[in-house]
Amino acid sequence: MPKPKVLVTRRWPEAVERRMAEVFDLDLNAADKPLSQSDFRDALGRYDAILPTVTDKLPATVFEGPSMRARILANYGVGYSHIDTDAAKGRGIAVTNTPDVLSECTADIAMTLLLMVARRAGEGERELREGRWTGWCPTHMIGTRVSGATLGIIGFGRIGQAMAQRAHFGFGMKILVQNRSPVPAEVLARYNALQVPTAEDLLPECDFVSLHCPGGKANRHLINSRRLDLMRPDAILINTARGEVVDEHALAQALWFGTIGGAGLDVFEREPQVPEALLGADNLVLLPHLGSATRQTREAMGFRVLENLTDFFDGRQPRDRVA
Repeated sequence: MPKPKVLVTRRWPEAVERRMAEVFDLDLNAADKPLSQSDFRDALGRYDAILPTVTDKLPATVFEGPSMRARILANYGVGYSHIDTDAAKGRGIAVTNTPDVLSECTADIAMTLLLMVARRAGEGERELREGRWTGWCPTHMIGTRVSGATLGIIGFGRIGQAMAQRAHFGFGMKILVQNRSPVPAEVLARYNALQVPTAEDLLPECDFVSLHCPGGKANRHLINSRRLDLMRPDAILINTARGEVVDEHALAQALWFGTIGGAGLDVFEREPQVPEALLGADNLVLLPHLGSATRQTREAMGFRVLENLTDFFDGRQPRDRVA
């Protein structure tokens, strides 16, 4: 029986690619650049499985080809709003993702951003590297204290809870939670957290707000000008979720006019494009989507995809099937 023919759309860690090639008839995207919609339409007719990443856009139009050989899209990442899952399902194509394995590292990056913005680390490093530092001064680069502050977490799944673990037990922060469904009382008690009904209830109460909710149409521009206006003037916003969750134009205005204290972003709405207004904001720390960027996590993501594919082609239900 021939091996399933599989396309990996971006280069993965070598250890994962090597193991994949042992199990499947594997093709790699040697150019390591995002594929076009035309490329995907063609690939859906030529491969049994396609392994996309967040950089790959698969809207409904991609699935309009006359013949579909592909039976599964095994996404390399936990978020899958870049895939029209309804269109895929309509053509009989399963979709899986890779939860669990990147929660800890993504929460690490969220806390890194929170600390960098609060203590003005980005500004300080730029000043020092550019030779503008004139020495210690009692009023120089005064930032915001993190210990004991109130952190609001929007989206209290695995990553949100990992963030609460760091914030509550590491820095004694008070935790407020807003989640689309009720969080079990025992989970809230673990972090001495309080759940509030809406973002409008949460935002005015927090010194820091960290986003850990899904992307997609339902949460597009969840943080908009109206909700930014509800934040405290010295509050700090952190986004390691998905870029589309934040209205970047509204955020740029809030930063430039000082209606919030600062922000830290690891994700952007039109990656790798970042608006000029954000690039010029000193009270903003920017990272190039590093949430899961450790060797251990990126390998674990790849091996999780391998597990899903192996289960699927062996006739078992993949544990991470989302459509």
